[in-house]
Amino acid sequence: MKKSLLVAALIAVALSACGKKDEAPIEAASAVVEAASAVVEAASAVVEAAPVASEVVASEASAAK
Repeated sequence: MKKSLLVAALIAVALSACGKKDEAPIEAASAVVEAASAVVEAASAVVEAAPVASEVVASEASAAK
């Protein structure tokens, strides 16, 4: 009886230890998603600023002539 309780306790500890490994990949994946969204926001800002920058360059070129 004592041996079966010991074996059951060891199995329970082993199974609970295996379940904790799933948390790290989820945290890493959420960090990757956050970084990707920051990159998308930065790229959107560059795309929005591109027409304004080209107008400034064109007006400076006209003024230099």
